Amino acid sequence: MNPETVIDAVSAVFMVVGALMSLGAAVGLLRFPDLMSRMHAATKPQVLGLFLLLAALGLQMRTWWVWPVLVVAWLFQLLTVPVSAHMVGRAGYRTKHLHPELLSADELEAVVQKAARQAAARHGTDDDANR
Repeated sequence: MNPETVIDAVSAVFMVVGALMSLGAAVGLLRFPDLMSRMHAATKPQVLGLFLLLAALGLQMRTWWVWPVLVVAWLFQLLTVPVSAHMVGRAGYRTKHLHPELLSADELEAVVQKAARQAAARHGTDDDANR
C-alpha cells in the first residue's frame, strides 16, 4: 500500500471526525436548554474537533515546518477555551442565565453571596467616608 494513500485516508478520517465534532458543538449550542449546558457543548468537542482538523491539515501539507505552527494554534485554543468558558459561566451564573434545577450541586452560591456581602460592606464604608 502506498504511504501517500494511507496519509490521505488518515487525514480524511481526521477531517470528517473533526467536522462532526464541530457540528456536534454547534447543535449543542442550539439545542441545550441553558447557558451552562451550551457552554459545555461549545468547549469540549470544539477543542478535540479543532485538533483533528489541524492534524489533518498537517498531514496533507506534508512539510515539517507547518507542524509547530499548528501545535501553537492548538495550544492557544487549549489554553483560552477553558478560561473563557469559566468566565462566561461565572457571568451567566451571576446574571441568573441558568436553570438551577439542572445543577446537581451549586458550589458557586456561597462564593457569590460572600462577594455580595463584602461589596455591600465596602459600599457602606464608602458612604460613611463621603458624609
